[in-house]
Amino acid sequence: MNLRQIEVFRAVMVAGSVTDAARLLHVSQPGISRMLAHIELKLGLRLFERRRGRLTPTPEAEALFAEVEEVYRGVQRIGERARELESGGGLALEVLASPSTALEVVPRALAALAAARPTARLYLEAQLVREMVRQLVAHEADIAVSTLPVEHALLTSETVGAWSLGCVFPADHPFARRRSVGPRDLRAERLIAFSADTPQGRLVDAWRRRDRAWPSAKIEVRSGQAACSLVACGAGVAVVDDLTARFWLGAGLGFRPLSQGPSFPAYAVHSAATPLSGLARDFIERVRAAFRAIRRVHESPTADS
Repeated sequence: MNLRQIEVFRAVMVAGSVTDAARLLHVSQPGISRMLAHIELKLGLRLFERRRGRLTPTPEAEALFAEVEEVYRGVQRIGERARELESGGGLALEVLASPSTALEVVPRALAALAAARPTARLYLEAQLVREMVRQLVAHEADIAVSTLPVEHALLTSETVGAWSLGCVFPADHPFARRRSVGPRDLRAERLIAFSADTPQGRLVDAWRRRDRAWPSAKIEVRSGQAACSLVACGAGVAVVDDLTARFWLGAGLGFRPLSQGPSFPAYAVHSAATPLSGLARDFIERVRAAFRAIRRVHESPTADS
């Protein structure tokens, strides 16, 4: 018996008549009668006694119906499981994020994802690029959001947003009256910047070679969080990524973009060989939305910057 024949047989057993079975399945009565006759012929069994317009199941039909109900429950479970998967049920997503994207962008995306797919299990870990690559290649994580490009034969990347460089300073600093800060403006300042051996430091160094006015750093750091902490403690002004800088707004610090400063892509990185789940695809779109959202919030005329 195929699934359609099973459906018709079950409908007749449940409804008790051809008329009611036809109404249940939204088909014609002759269609149901022909299907029943075909099933009996194919199986070589008499399934119903016809008495006064009603169908009485034979013992063979009752025995077959018990098996059909088991199949039907299995089909129902398949449908229920498909609906669960659509909402993320039973699925897990392990996300790695560069430290700066782990401050606001990725948490925004995961919060939205959790609200839309409440039964999904989500995991977040902030990691540096080298460790991201190791975990993705070892299948210890599903996807990473990186502020730096990743080159690996087993991984693929797609752009999900952008970040740039900016200057962080105490909220009462004269820079607060400017729309942007340039290299020459930094000459008289105690500058805190990424060390040259960090990925961010290398990006900054490649850009600053084009401008001889760029001053040397008085304090070097390996993370934007450390740089902002130093500024908050009065150690000077810092040049950091704008994702970290924006996170610190309202904590006694101000932020301005670097004039004519570079912009860099942010990437979603994942296995090149394994297709992404719908949950992972949804996450990527929500990361893109989070990048757009923080731009709107922090660049609006009323934003505190």
